[in-house]
Amino acid sequence: MAAKKAEQALVEQWRGILALHARTQCEIDRELHRHGLCASDFEVLDVLAGGASGGRACAYRVTEISERVHLSQSALSRLIARLEKDGLVERAMCAEDRRGVRVALTGKGRDVHRAVLPAQRAVLTRMLSGSAD
Repeated sequence: MAAKKAEQALVEQWRGILALHARTQCEIDRELHRHGLCASDFEVLDVLAGGASGGRACAYRVTEISERVHLSQSALSRLIARLEKDGLVERAMCAEDRRGVRVALTGKGRDVHRAVLPAQRAVLTRMLSGSAD
């Protein structure tokens, strides 16, 4: 009986995490939509800007970005193509491996990231502080 309760508590905890993620993603999408972006767009821009690591902006291989934004390779390729079309990123062949592609922010991409960063971080703060419950 105790094992069953522990298992149920674990399942409820997992479902709570999923629900928080879904609510947070929706709030970020709603906020960023005003800027013509969705949460996934912003995540790619944030990775390229050195976002969460506080690092400097640099070019990343598409495979490196996909590991950090949790999108499939094909979904990420479509997203990058859209961001490139909008002038926010640029793609170039990798010098060290001609099969690879590097992606970097453009000046416009840096400006958009800087403008939208406070809104995204405010949503994260609100949703993850526990006060959103």
